Amino acid sequence: MTNPGPDLGVTIGGLVLKNPVMTASGTFGYGVEFQSLIDLERLGAIVVKGLSLKPSRGNPPPRIVETASGMLNAIGLENVGLDAFLATKLPFLRRLSTPAIVNLYGTCIEEYVALAERLDRVAGIAAIEVNISCPNVRCGGMAFGVDPLQAHALVRAVRQRFGGTLIVKLSPNVTDIAAIAERIADAGADAVSLINTLTGMAVDIRSRRPRLANITGGLSGPAIKPVALRMVWQVARRVKIPVIGIGGICCAEDALEFMIAGASAIQVGTANFFNPCAAIEILDGIAQFLGEERIASVRELTGTLKT
Repeated sequence: MTNPGPDLGVTIGGLVLKNPVMTASGTFGYGVEFQSLIDLERLGAIVVKGLSLKPSRGNPPPRIVETASGMLNAIGLENVGLDAFLATKLPFLRRLSTPAIVNLYGTCIEEYVALAERLDRVAGIAAIEVNISCPNVRCGGMAFGVDPLQAHALVRAVRQRFGGTLIVKLSPNVTDIAAIAERIADAGADAVSLINTLTGMAVDIRSRRPRLANITGGLSGPAIKPVALRMVWQVARRVKIPVIGIGGICCAEDALEFMIAGASAIQVGTANFFNPCAAIEILDGIAQFLGEERIASVRELTGTLKT
């Protein structure tokens, strides 16, 4: 009798995934860009780049700077807008068996709610991931994700208009990320994903000017992994909903660390830029590790850190 191998399936809210490896928003386009590079059907889920109600051109260039063990980006959430996404991007995603998760953002609660309402029960959209790292223009530009009360109000409003799986992506640029995760869970989120990028900057010493036109940008890649891992561990101890780990995951060992620390699934981000096959290699590495350790299910790893 053939050994079927370890069980890689995981459940995030009402979303059943064939494996825990997702692609992170903003690093994988709308999925179609990678169809000639990897087998998209093998992924656990595809998270599309951040979507807003109206098209956005993002920030002026230069918008990306390579850093030691990572990169800074100030893309500014450039995207095609909701209508164009539904008309030109979603049809491709619908043809895949791999679930599509829509990352969305707004500048006020009303914009988030409008997006969630439009996306509710749309065929081909398995879940939404709400980016709360965006500035709330109604409250002086402070990001929703740095204030537990604002975060709770936003998620509660979205929850009332969206019946599917609701994931909230957390900002690391806070004092106590676990406290914010608790408020988000109380507001009705099905899962949290973390971390989003850390705020950073780079300077051209010859011109003495910032290397990003936006001056500051989001730091991602291997450089942030220790911070992300610590935050995932902290949040997983405080909430009962699933945690999705993000931040510098480049190989199977990285992914396994996040799961042992408490993540039920992981997202591969910056690694997609320098290795388009990273997500598939990570998936294969997880399966190999489970086989070597004689672990029947990947779910058995989550939260097994010994302290």
